[in-house]
Amino acid sequence: MSGEWEGKSRGTVLGYKIFIFFIKKLGIRAAYFLLYFVAFYFCFFASKSTKSIYYYLRNRLAYSKIKSTVSVFKSYFKFGQTIIDKAAIASGLRSQFTYEFDGVEDITNLLDKGQGGILISAHVGNFELAEYFFEEIDTRSQINLVTTDAEHQNIKEYLESVTSKSKIKFILIGENLSHIFEINAALGKGELVCFTGDRFFEGTKFLSEEFLGEEAKFPAGPFLLASRLKVPVVFVYVMKETAKHYHLYARIAEVKHRDALGLLKKYTESVEWILKDYPLQWFNYFNFWNINKAK
Repeated sequence: MSGEWEGKSRGTVLGYKIFIFFIKKLGIRAAYFLLYFVAFYFCFFASKSTKSIYYYLRNRLAYSKIKSTVSVFKSYFKFGQTIIDKAAIASGLRSQFTYEFDGVEDITNLLDKGQGGILISAHVGNFELAEYFFEEIDTRSQINLVTTDAEHQNIKEYLESVTSKSKIKFILIGENLSHIFEINAALGKGELVCFTGDRFFEGTKFLSEEFLGEEAKFPAGPFLLASRLKVPVVFVYVMKETAKHYHLYARIAEVKHRDALGLLKKYTESVEWILKDYPLQWFNYFNFWNINKAK
């Protein structure tokens, strides 16, 4: 089984249309109810992702076999909820959710200084909701998300047609390294540049570090750049706590110049810290540790 992420999330336009219909016509809780059947389906018919998340629960979190099996369903359900929440909030239902801030002064301070900053997150929680948090913090802020743009284009186009257009600017990673100039330009204007640090493509540069007790590979780019550019680095996560309540965490990372491995170590420790309280919000549904057979 391949251990690498393929750059795409599973799903179809029809599936998204059904959930959007439920959200707009019947409400968010009705969409959650439908999600029970979808999560149950994935448990049995998405074998690769099910084996991968089971390995995380059983071997990395040391859950019992029964708890791991039940938690696979809970993980799919929680992930589905974050997708529904994102669509609902973007569709104008933001007032139905509440938001809590923890360490947000680390972000506002660097915005006030106008020096820009690098945010590093992970595929935990619902980081794509961060832009709605930032609107409450500082409407002047500008977020640039560095991405491969490998999601299914037809799904993206459909979501943009039924939800409000995101204020986030995208910086696409290209082979000609043009994204490096865009990142520098954004930082030069005092803007925020955001990376996710937990997925890499086979054939690209990577760094290795122990994560949850097992060696894993991480994309080298975010950590090499962040350790070389003289701007603050903040670890940021947006975690789902109750049905309609989210909690944003921001923590300044102490970065030594050109110490990418040191920054990666702090990052893995930070992600481990957040997962202690939100273990079911780890949403990397692939063979993250590149283990041939999940036990």
